[in-house]
Amino acid sequence: MNQTLPQSASLPHHKLIAYSLCLERVQLVVRVRVANAHLRAQARKSAASAALNCAEGAARQTRADKSRAYAIALCECCEACAAIEIAGALGACAAADVRAVVALGTRTKNILSRLVR
Repeated sequence: MNQTLPQSASLPHHKLIAYSLCLERVQLVVRVRVANAHLRAQARKSAASAALNCAEGAARQTRADKSRAYAIALCECCEACAAIEIAGALGACAAADVRAVVALGTRTKNILSRLVR
């Protein structure tokens, strides 16, 4: 996150590296120039949903509820990456952008996978 929040204003998801990575991926996906409008919208929606579900998981109380929200965030993370990969395969975005999104998605997936358990 670019902003530093006062400790008293901190929310549960602000403590999660996974949330920071999800938020970073949202920003990256928005910067990627995807010529296909459907894939662009899907990538953005899935990236945002991953961040939202990650934040929801942080606020949940039971382990089962947390795990369910983190599992959904993991699926959305993969979906956002897939949308960009498909756009790349169609020639609708640059290969360098695909690599950047997949690299960040892989880091996010690795952390979310640990939270799901």
